[in-house]
Amino acid sequence: MSVTVNSDSPANDDAPLYTLHGMWCTSCALAVEGALARLPGVAQASVHYPTATVWVNGAPAATQLAVLAPVVKRLGYRLSELEPVQDAQQRLAQESRYLTLRLIVGAVLGMWTMLASLLIYVGALPNATIELVVAWVAGAFSLPVVLYSGLPFYRAGWRTLLARRPGMDVLVSLGVLGAMAVSVGLLLRGSSEVYFDTAVMLIVLLLVGRLVETLCRQRGLKAFDALRLPEADVVVCQGGQRDTQPVGEVSMGAVIEVPPGEQVPLDGLLDSPGWLDTATLTGESVPRYLHAGQRVYAGCRYAAGLNAAPLKVTVTATVGQRRVDKLCEQMRRAQAKKGELHKLADRFASWLSPVALLLSVMTLPLGLLLGLGLEDAAVRALSVLVVACPCAVGLAVPLASLAGSSQALQQGIALRDPAAFETLANVRGIAFDKTGTLTRGQHQVVHAALRQGDDLAMFQAMLHSAVSQSEHPLASGLLDWANQAETAAPPKALHKVLHNVLHLEEHPGKGQQVTFQNGEQWWLGSAAWIEQQLGAPLPDNAQHPDYAFASQVVVANSRGWLATLYCADQPVSDAKASLAELQRSGYIVALISGDRQGPVGWLGQQVGLAKTACYAQRSPEAKAALLKGLPPPTLYVGDGVNDTLSLAEAGVGVAPMQASEAARDGAAAQLLWPGVSGIVRLLALAKRTRRVMVQNLMFSALYNTLALGLVIMMAVPPLAAVLAMAASSISVTLNTARLAWAEPDEASDSPMSAPAAQRSMPPTAGQSRPTA
Repeated sequence: MSVTVNSDSPANDDAPLYTLHGMWCTSCALAVEGALARLPGVAQASVHYPTATVWVNGAPAATQLAVLAPVVKRLGYRLSELEPVQDAQQRLAQESRYLTLRLIVGAVLGMWTMLASLLIYVGALPNATIELVVAWVAGAFSLPVVLYSGLPFYRAGWRTLLARRPGMDVLVSLGVLGAMAVSVGLLLRGSSEVYFDTAVMLIVLLLVGRLVETLCRQRGLKAFDALRLPEADVVVCQGGQRDTQPVGEVSMGAVIEVPPGEQVPLDGLLDSPGWLDTATLTGESVPRYLHAGQRVYAGCRYAAGLNAAPLKVTVTATVGQRRVDKLCEQMRRAQAKKGELHKLADRFASWLSPVALLLSVMTLPLGLLLGLGLEDAAVRALSVLVVACPCAVGLAVPLASLAGSSQALQQGIALRDPAAFETLANVRGIAFDKTGTLTRGQHQVVHAALRQGDDLAMFQAMLHSAVSQSEHPLASGLLDWANQAETAAPPKALHKVLHNVLHLEEHPGKGQQVTFQNGEQWWLGSAAWIEQQLGAPLPDNAQHPDYAFASQVVVANSRGWLATLYCADQPVSDAKASLAELQRSGYIVALISGDRQGPVGWLGQQVGLAKTACYAQRSPEAKAALLKGLPPPTLYVGDGVNDTLSLAEAGVGVAPMQASEAARDGAAAQLLWPGVSGIVRLLALAKRTRRVMVQNLMFSALYNTLALGLVIMMAVPPLAAVLAMAASSISVTLNTARLAWAEPDEASDSPMSAPAAQRSMPPTAGQSRPTA
């Protein structure tokens, strides 16, 4: 199946991005978002709760911080310029400590409240007087929980009311305060049937959920760590003098030195040539040799030997203006925008809580009109409020996501964001990176052409000696192929040959010259350089047009051309079958890579993709733009730092097993087994999980409808309402448990059913020896 994507989608990249301080929950985000969206001149506002970022699109005059900040301040929040990632991590760490302290207070003191209430409920106390004393004790222990641990809920509820966007925090606050008020009233009347445990239970359980949520948000920010380069000192050359300066103080036009093996700290132009590992931004499988005058970007590594001269770079972009800094900003901008599913969930939450609040408030006067006493009417209103809290609705999707995540883990897929199941079930377009994702990331010799009359085993043994000490990225592939000499040459002769290199001279960007102890000389390198050394063109059989996609290593000696070796990065063993299954299932599949057109086109043929579905030489920004052209929702699979922007732009990002730390932190899921067959399993599991989510929502909606009708028509104590909530949660839990029942065919298809050696064994590279 072929696919053509459109990269001209509008991006609104000029819209400002701010940081919102003081948010407590998603209701806070909706409240601020609604207030900003109502401002004149604002076309669209999006508040992303996990990253606390605010994205505002509209007229430039209406989206300035000076205009927006006062509006946000009136709601009790603070808007500022986009904070650095380090500051965001520190803020979330502080929030985690803040929640932990409140949870400890709630759990320790709430435990005694629950114990006292349990003794009253089960009738374990000898008389009514002791029951009343124990009820007062339960109330005393609940006070610190309600006044201290529950304070953030009251604050958030009040702020969302001011913004005319009441959320679940309003219901929770009224439920807690209502339970306390009714309980105190009953105590004053001499009754021990109090509901302090209801208030404590609501606060402690919701604090646990908020703490877990905050820790997940803190973990999500780690994706930006890989894009943050170390703030190291830089050697600056000025007027023949060498001075050391902090990287943040280096100015435009300065000439800096980069030691071998170190990262380039600033964008610039090369003053001296050298080998650069550009995988950070391009994903290329081998380093590139760049000449003086070519552009180099911060984050690339100077891939030279330790004895090489430092690389000199003229700075063209300082800290904050580097390409890697802009990538980080684009990632945060992409995260701040909401997808259609997120918007649908927000719309659902915007009317659910107000309706539930209205029903609970109406119950009190309605009960008085029907002739009920004030106490009975208040208890019934409290029951309605407890029943109206959408706990079952809140559990419906997260529980299914959690069960699906557990099942995914058993099938070799770790989900960092269980909510991604909602998007995965509707994915239509899938894009793969090349190196390290669809390929192993290691080159192998796929074809060898040897001069007629030369001994293959001896050539392999001498090649082993020639490249065994080379730092060239293709050397490992040549060594693997040369090791086949062990089965074709006598051990003693081989041992002797493997130690006969007398001198080796590297020519960066060209090749190497090897002198053996017997006086024979070899040249290994590019075809153009070999022709210069020989002073004559290579013979026709030295070039094979069928292998133009592969990296070419030409070998020559004093007699002329000796051999040509073609190396290619091989696809993972399950790539072809997995992509074929995805295409049969109706998904649009594309390959987007920063590597050259030749290797990308060849890999596409190997895995069964059409030419129109393979895109080569794409920068990280171009990858993300192409991804937007695929039918949404999209899934992107990538393993490198250069893939982090696409992982953020996609509906769901997946990192393969050998992915970099940046890709793992930026992806919603990671494959724990080799290959990409986990993508097929993940999508199938996501569809099953979504079906369970829909069923859970139907169960919870049915519960809310019946329970609300019941408590309005007849007296139901708050404890019974809590038990009814528990029953609805149990029904949702039991339905979710079906996800843990793995289907037999899924287990049999799992890669873990095969021996480990069989799963990891690479295919043998072919070779041929055309006659001269």
